[in-house]
This record gives sequence, C-alpha cells and structure tokens, in this order.
Amino acid sequence: MALRLQKPWLSSAEALRHVRGQMGVYQLANEAGEVIFVSYAGGRSLGGLRGEISRSLTEQGEATQVRFEITTSYLSRYKELLMLHQADHGSLPVHDPQVRLGRLSPAGGSANGS
Repeated sequence: MALRLQKPWLSSAEALRHVRGQMGVYQLANEAGEVIFVSYAGGRSLGGLRGEISRSLTEQGEATQVRFEITTSYLSRYKELLMLHQADHGSLPVHDPQVRLGRLSPAGGSANGS
C-alpha cells in the first residue's frame, strides 16, 4: 500500500455518487488540486464517509475536489496522511486540532513520491 493517497480527484458531486456509509479517510482540494482539508469517517460518524464528506464540503467553501479511501484503520490512516502532508509541505492542512501527531520522514519526500 502506498503511503500517499493516490486515488484520482473526483468532483464533489461525483464523489458523493460513489461513496456510501463506510469508514475511511478523505481529502478535499481546491480547484488547483491543493489539499486544503483532511478528515475521516469513523464508527460514530453519521452516514459514514458520505455524511462526513457532505458536511465538510459545506464547511470548506473552496473545496471542489474529493478523494477518499475506505479503511477500518481510519484513525491511523488519517494521522499518516496528516504527517505526510506536513513532511511534504512543511505545514498541516485544515484538520481536527485534537489529534496528536508524530513525525514521519517518507522516502522521496515529494508529493508525487519521486
């Protein structure tokens, strides 16, 4: 499994057509494809990924693209995505400030994995 979420970006409408109530992680991006928000849908999320993505799209007004990954290890994967973003960009995107992160130094260090 690749560390970085490498699934293609979907329009918000397309993502909501494909996603259901599963647990997992997701990223929202602006029109330029820059990740602006990272979050997850856990066991207590109303509507699973579909519900969380819908809510986040409403709250993150500049988000136009979505990509997601279905996983039952959503919290570990969520932290991993945040640490990767921080390693690649030197800062965190918008996320839940309650989460504690370690430090990750992925090989290749760039967003495209090269």
